Amino acid sequence: MFKKILVANRGEIALRIIRAARELGIRTVAVYSEADEASLPVLVADEAVCIGPPAANGSYLHVRNLLSAALVSGCEAVHPGYGFLSENAEFARKCEEHNLVFIGPRPETIEKIGDKASARLLAREAGVPLTPGSDALDGVDAARSFAEKVGYPVMLKASAGGGGRGMRVVHTPDDLERQFVNASEEARSAFGNPEMYLEKYLEEPKHVEIQVMGDGQGGVVHYYDRDCSIQRRYQKVLEEAPSILPDDLRTRIAASAVGLAASINYRGAGTVEFLVDKHGDFYFSEMNTRIQVEHPATEMVTRKDLVAEQIRIAAGEPLSCSQADIVIDGHAIEVRINAEDPEHNFRPTAGVITDVHWPGGPGIRVDSHVYAGYRVPPNYDSLLAKIIAWAPTRSEAIERMSRALRETVIEGVATTVPFHLEVLGNGFYRKGDVYTNFIARRLGR
Repeated sequence: MFKKILVANRGEIALRIIRAARELGIRTVAVYSEADEASLPVLVADEAVCIGPPAANGSYLHVRNLLSAALVSGCEAVHPGYGFLSENAEFARKCEEHNLVFIGPRPETIEKIGDKASARLLAREAGVPLTPGSDALDGVDAARSFAEKVGYPVMLKASAGGGGRGMRVVHTPDDLERQFVNASEEARSAFGNPEMYLEKYLEEPKHVEIQVMGDGQGGVVHYYDRDCSIQRRYQKVLEEAPSILPDDLRTRIAASAVGLAASINYRGAGTVEFLVDKHGDFYFSEMNTRIQVEHPATEMVTRKDLVAEQIRIAAGEPLSCSQADIVIDGHAIEVRINAEDPEHNFRPTAGVITDVHWPGGPGIRVDSHVYAGYRVPPNYDSLLAKIIAWAPTRSEAIERMSRALRETVIEGVATTVPFHLEVLGNGFYRKGDVYTNFIARRLGR
């Protein structure tokens, strides 16, 4: 097992990794920008290294600074968390070149499956169902030709995309060129790669993802599914585990995910994402080669520590459990508490948190780096916390989460707590009638 690892991230995921490492007896080194000097991960870690100015491209995205911090502090491995460089194959490769273990998939795996167009080819070879879609497009004319073949509406997607960036729904031929240019420029800005591809757009599908873990030798287990259908502008805001699916459909989706991961000798934690239509047909969407923001929902219903398993596998240990050892117990809901104002089009709100009180009681978990007096910087994602509620049934989990949110106090900045209470109180949500445009259709947001 490693003696010391670098946590190449910030916020709640950095703190989550530090806690898992500490329970494994591993010392941790936090990195921080000048804006995060007083952040909780910096205060909790065994050591901390400043890696640059507040701007992410000078700190959390600066490969040389991260590698220098790891080498100077004597780390053996680097955990990238999610976001930033977590799915950057070049960063993973640089870690290996400097004799640092990258706690994640191999660089070549990230390249193959992280590129959305390439991932579709791998999924097709593995026999995973695909929505009608193109390979990488070489321009607007190619996009127009494919769209005419499969019919409108279609979805433009960035080959290197994620987090909803570089995605556009196109309903008419007249709108295709404008949307293509806008999406490719957004992709270039966000990922440094403007390449696009097209998929047939499914009306009101569920977004279901399967959590997998591989040993890098073809051995793969799954931790069942999560429903991530509650999204705003393609950004997930609330997740639950398991999904509302018939058991036979759940089994088939999970088998497809495991088959894909095994076919590429996947190593570490990954998530295979699918769209499920009203007829119960499912289609591969993408595979994320990292731990997900919503992983705690899965941990709550399986009683497994996914981050600790990531670290063990990276250290060369085998999978700690067989598929038969992984069972679902109850239902979990996770909400993302962001520093955003729902009453003003979810405008980000930076500032000092003057008071905070997190909920407690049976079945409640809070993952957060926030404390009273913490200054929310304007430089990064607005996520403040994740509140997770577990209960024996979905209806009980809804009531428990509602109770927890009403207990939550965050003063000094506007947050999305009231918005989540609105979702949980919606009759369609309560009966499980959810799909990816639920927020726009049912809440008008």
